[in-house]
Amino acid sequence: MEKPPKDKAWSFHIAYFLLALTGVLILQQMWTVYRQTEVVPYSEFQTLLRDSKIASVEVGADIMRATLKEPMKDGRKQIVAVRVPTDVAAELEAAKVQYSGVVENTWVSTLLSWVVPIALFFLVWSYLSRRMTQGLGSVMQIGQSRAKIFVETDVKVGFADVAGVEEAKEELQEIVAFLKDPKTYGRLGARVPKGILLVGPPGTGKTLLARAVAGEAGVPFFSITGSEFVEMFVGVGAARVRDLFTQARASAPCIIFIDELDALGRARGISGLSGGHDEKEQTLNQLLAELDGFDPSSGVVLLAATNRPEVLDPALLRAGRFDRQISVDRPDKIGRAAILGVHLRKIKLGADVDPAQIAAMTPGFTGADLANLVNEAATLATRRRAVSVTLDDFTSAIERVIAGPEKRNRLLHPRERRIVAYHEMGHAIVAMALPDMDPIKKVSIIPRGMGALGYTMQMPTEDRYLMTRSELMNRMTVLLGGRAAEMNVFHEATTGAADDLQRATEMARSMATRYGMEPAVGQASYIAERPRYLDIGDLGQRSEASEETSARIDRAVRELVNDAFIRATGILKACASIHEESAKRLLDKETFSEEELEPIRAEVEASLKTRGPIRSPDREPSGSLSVTSGE
Repeated sequence: MEKPPKDKAWSFHIAYFLLALTGVLILQQMWTVYRQTEVVPYSEFQTLLRDSKIASVEVGADIMRATLKEPMKDGRKQIVAVRVPTDVAAELEAAKVQYSGVVENTWVSTLLSWVVPIALFFLVWSYLSRRMTQGLGSVMQIGQSRAKIFVETDVKVGFADVAGVEEAKEELQEIVAFLKDPKTYGRLGARVPKGILLVGPPGTGKTLLARAVAGEAGVPFFSITGSEFVEMFVGVGAARVRDLFTQARASAPCIIFIDELDALGRARGISGLSGGHDEKEQTLNQLLAELDGFDPSSGVVLLAATNRPEVLDPALLRAGRFDRQISVDRPDKIGRAAILGVHLRKIKLGADVDPAQIAAMTPGFTGADLANLVNEAATLATRRRAVSVTLDDFTSAIERVIAGPEKRNRLLHPRERRIVAYHEMGHAIVAMALPDMDPIKKVSIIPRGMGALGYTMQMPTEDRYLMTRSELMNRMTVLLGGRAAEMNVFHEATTGAADDLQRATEMARSMATRYGMEPAVGQASYIAERPRYLDIGDLGQRSEASEETSARIDRAVRELVNDAFIRATGILKACASIHEESAKRLLDKETFSEEELEPIRAEVEASLKTRGPIRSPDREPSGSLSVTSGE
């Protein structure tokens, strides 16, 4: 394989340095000769000759160069006269000056008169050509692959640097074994999959896994993104696909990695009949042909990554092309602790930092999120001039990532601060009153981010994958605790509960239309979804319910939200004195920690113990259904 581009660039710079050094030396010599030589009139030459101040003379065809016995006042030792009379020899003999004839070498000046203009023209042309190449790309190389080629020594990532995706690593071990020893791996007739597709949400480590495979196998690694195949010129994408596989076959065994495959492999025929779409189809067709044409036993392995597998063309995913799909999902608690262990090695930690405790506080975080969290914690510790990163720094970093940075300079009207305090304590007290709710870690009325005037932070103690109807109702009740507090205390609603209402309504609609949890609607799903792998919201969904059923759905959603609101209102009325006192203290302290919230929790439990649980009458059905929370 060719040397890395870095070595080529270094050699290029050394050659230019030597050329520049040679030029400087030549100019220095010419300047020295110029400083020691002076052109004088012939009359002055004759005067110096008569005064016996000339030691020797070199006579040429057009000039005479004389060397003086003593330097002139300005330090020059030679003079040049641009006239050579016919009787000069007699004059020099009469003055008893040693002289000699010099044959001038004119071929050098003639050569320089040709070479210098050509060299200047070439330098100007090279400069302009390079500028045009940087702006538009080389026309001669436009069909060549733009894949970044990493040789074995460039890929310094191994499986030890990847954590939290153990199942995916185990499946990729087969690829490493094949690339290291193809004969042993195929002794029973098995072949390595032609293509392996890494599927998962953004930031889960798909690209890192592909680099780790190359690092473990010790083979060249061709890396390119799907968008780099398509250009403004027709046929360029297909040409680049051909060139990429040609280079890979020449470097086998090797790995081709195509990131963001959905930019290249989108299903054909779903975006109209524009010319750009035809160009993308040609590129995809060429990729399909290359996948059919290359032999996996040659040692070329194709890896690809995407977070949108539902938009890929079915022909790309069939057996014989991308044979295997590996899910790289968000890590669980154990996986997050392992990922934190990798990133925490790079910073100086305090004695109170426990990766398992941080992992418990970061449900739903991906590997990229955790890397960013560690960096934010280290930045916060550096900002306060600490000697190490403590657990408090990680807690502050989690708040910063989830809720945004604090906005202490955002001044609120006293009435607005009071409303925010009662609103946030409403959320907290309702969450403390309901069973099986995530514990409250912090309540604050310090503005954060773009529009959050306060926040109530709940942290789950464990990862959850299933939720029952009663648990969903409890979550809706907590969401509406802020609006219930506003109505109980101020008897008027504010805009501060807009996000809470939206989330509660979406939850209620999912219960009625997706999970079959509302008796008035029935055990049926009324949402037709496009094929979808990742939880990206309700994009692409459409209702297949009739007008009559849609009306029942709307009525059921309204009743579910209203039930949660009534329940939250009842809890806050039963704990009115606790709500009043805690909100006043929150106005003074601005923030309640988990330890400061514990006495409030005990008071809420004691107050409700005498009264009994508060329910929404006639709305709780018998039994409960379970639902996958990740859908």
